[in-house]
Amino acid sequence: MRILLAVIINLSLLAWLLPWLRRQWQWAATGPWRAVLVLGFGLRVGMGLARYWSHQLDARGMSSVSDAITNDILWTDPAHAWRMLTGAVTVIPTGTYDAVFQNTSNTWFLIKMLVILNLGSLTMGWLNTLYLSLFAFVGCWILVRKLAQVLPNTPAGAGVIGFLMWPSIFFWATGISKEAVLLGSGAWLTARVVGRLYDAADDPLSEGASPFLWWLGTAALAFMHFQMRYFFAAPLLGVLGGMALGHWLNQHRLTRARWVQAVVMATVLGAVAWVAPQLSVAFRMNKFTNQVVRVYTFEVSHTEGQPHFEYPNLRPTIESIAAYAPLAVVNALTRPWLGESKKPLYLAAGLENAAVLALMALAALAALRGRIGNMPFALCLALGLFCLILTFLIGLTTPNLGSLNRYRSEILPFLLLLLLQNEYAAKLLSYLKLGRGNETRLVPPETPSRPAA
Repeated sequence: MRILLAVIINLSLLAWLLPWLRRQWQWAATGPWRAVLVLGFGLRVGMGLARYWSHQLDARGMSSVSDAITNDILWTDPAHAWRMLTGAVTVIPTGTYDAVFQNTSNTWFLIKMLVILNLGSLTMGWLNTLYLSLFAFVGCWILVRKLAQVLPNTPAGAGVIGFLMWPSIFFWATGISKEAVLLGSGAWLTARVVGRLYDAADDPLSEGASPFLWWLGTAALAFMHFQMRYFFAAPLLGVLGGMALGHWLNQHRLTRARWVQAVVMATVLGAVAWVAPQLSVAFRMNKFTNQVVRVYTFEVSHTEGQPHFEYPNLRPTIESIAAYAPLAVVNALTRPWLGESKKPLYLAAGLENAAVLALMALAALAALRGRIGNMPFALCLALGLFCLILTFLIGLTTPNLGSLNRYRSEILPFLLLLLLQNEYAAKLLSYLKLGRGNETRLVPPETPSRPAA
C-alpha cells in the first residue's frame, strides 16, 4: 500500500513537472535564458542535495521526528496522527526528553510538511530534499519570468541575479530548510500579485484558471509563508496589499501622484498594524517589544566565542528599540565585515556584503543623477519598505553573524532586484542579453511601464 501510494504521488508530480519544464524550455528559447534555466535549476537542486549529505543538525532533526510520526503513527493509527498534526500543542517523546511543539511553531509546521512528503518519498531524506529544492526553484523562477514578461523595460537580469544566482541565496534557501519554503512561497506569492496587477494574463501556472482557483492558490501560498515565519510574512503581505490597493485606485485615476501612492501604502500598513493586535496578542506592542528583547538576549547568550554584535542596554520599550533601529539596519546589511572572521563561511559573507555595499553606492549615485530605472514606483515602494522592515527586525533580533547570513536569504533577492534597476546596473546586465522585448505584447497597451509621477 505504501509503495503504491508513493508511486501514484510521484507519477502525479512528474505529470505536472515535466510539461511545466517543457513550457519553460520553450519560453526560454530567446537569448541565454535556457542556460539560466538549467543553471538556476542545477544550483538550487545540487546545493540542496549537497547540503543534505553534509552535516545538518536542523534538517536531520526535523527529518527524524517526521519519519517517526510517519512510520510509527500515521500508518498504524491515522486518526491519532490527524489529532497530533492539528492539535494546539504536540508532545513528541524522543527517548531522552519530550519535545513540545506549539501549533504556531515554524519548526513544527515544516515537520508536518515532511510527514506529508514522506508519503511520496517513503521517508527517504534525499527525496524530500529534492521536493523542497524544486519548490524553492519553481517559486523563484516564476517570479523571475513574470518580471521579465510584464516589465520589459526593466533589466530581467536583476531578477536572475537576485533569485537564482546570488551565492548565499541558493546556498541557504534550498533543501530541507525553512528558508527554502519561505523564499519559494514568498517569491511565488509576489509573482502572482505582480502578474495580476501588471499583466492581462495570470501567472504561468494558472493560465486559464478560474478566479476561485487563483485565490485558492494565492491563499495557500500566503498561509504557507505566514506559517514559516510570521514576522517575515506580515510585512510582505502588507506591502503587497498596499500595492494592490494603490493599483486599483490608480486605474480609477485617484493615485497618479507618487505621494498619494505612498500615503495609500502607509495607510494600509497602519491598518495592518492596528488590526493585527486585535486578532492575536502576539502582535501587541508590549508583546512585540518583549519578544524582540527575549530573542536578542537568547541569541547573545548562545554566541560566546562566535562572531556577533551587541546592543548595550537594549530594553523592551519602543524608545529603546527605535534608538537602535538605524544601527540594526546597518548591521543586517553589512555584517560580517571582511576580516571579521577567518572562517570560510564568514569570508564568503564578507565578500558578498562588500558587493552589496558597492551596488548600494552605485544605486545612490544613479538616484542622485535621476537614473533610477523604469520599475513602477508602487512596486519599488512596496519592495523597498519590505526590505527596510525586515532588515530592522533581523538586525535587532539576530546578533549571531552566521544566523544573520541565513535569515537574510529572503531579503537579499528583493534588495538586489531593487539595487540592479538603475541605468548603470542595467547597462552592465545588458551584456547578459536577457531582455524579453519580443514579449512586450503581454503588457496591456494602457499600462505604462513607469506610472506617471
